[in-house]
Amino acid sequence: AMITPTIEGWTAEVVGDDIAWLKLREDGLYAVNPENGFFGVAPGTNYASNPIAMETMEPGNTLFTNVALTDDGDVWWEGMDGDKPEHLIDWLGNDWTPESGTNAAHPNSRYCVAIEQCPVAAPEFNDPKGVKIDAILFGGRRADTVPLVTQSYDWEHGTFIGATLASGQTAASAEAKVGSLRHDPMAMLPFMGYNAGDYLQHWIDMGKKGGDRMPAIFLVNWFRRGEDGRFLWPGFGDNSRVLKWIIDRIEGKVDAEETVVGHTARAEDLDLTGLDTPIEDVKEALTAPAADWERDVADNEEYLAFLGPRVPNEVHEQLGKLKERIEANKN
Repeated sequence: AMITPTIEGWTAEVVGDDIAWLKLREDGLYAVNPENGFFGVAPGTNYASNPIAMETMEPGNTLFTNVALTDDGDVWWEGMDGDKPEHLIDWLGNDWTPESGTNAAHPNSRYCVAIEQCPVAAPEFNDPKGVKIDAILFGGRRADTVPLVTQSYDWEHGTFIGATLASGQTAASAEAKVGSLRHDPMAMLPFMGYNAGDYLQHWIDMGKKGGDRMPAIFLVNWFRRGEDGRFLWPGFGDNSRVLKWIIDRIEGKVDAEETVVGHTARAEDLDLTGLDTPIEDVKEALTAPAADWERDVADNEEYLAFLGPRVPNEVHEQLGKLKERIEANKN
């Protein structure tokens, strides 16, 4: 939400970084941020990964929870700029040194700061009408299978993409093995306050109600890796290059490759000016191998069954269409 674009001449403004309340109006879907600021995860936040967040906290007037305390009364967390302090009071209230072998800050420790302190806050952040939504982006953490950016075929296909959104399991647990999928529909699973099937039905119903007024839906994956485990895409501010492609798609300026997952970007249509990443890596990040998607089908089918009989027929129909595209694209 607080991206710093790496494309020359581009800037970004933020309305909110968490919750969006959506309302259909005469000319499209609008969103407001019901919160008064940002409630972000502290560990890993620094001037390289999220400079705008750090600048927002600079004036003070910020609440921190479960971070570590320095000897001079400041806060600290893993991933913060600079060297590790020689001594801290950790989030449990214990003395801590770099030799302690534990995290000084809780992995989910937080900062809470008013949006009005953000240097790139959009003037509309407090407008009760909200801002018009032109695109909805869904994204999980997938080391394989899912390409860097793809546009859905239509609203129902986009709803299916959101319904089957998942990340790869990176550590073994009692519930899942490494390599299996950790499902998180619409990236909203912990926040669905009612039956998941009804939640998906609401998306289908809103698409029918809004028709051409509804925004385009895209699937993104910043975390694609090569065979040796390297990230194929640099992420962070360079994600603005993907956002530019999305805008170009909405404005009808670029074509796309038809893949099993949708309208996938072509490397030559991305603005890669000044990017150090090899073009071969970008091209690999944009692949959607039918064989990989076929491996996901059974998992997605099982998960939709787990969500129960109230999952909309339209979602199941989209799974059937995915199977057909996979079969047609097999080598």
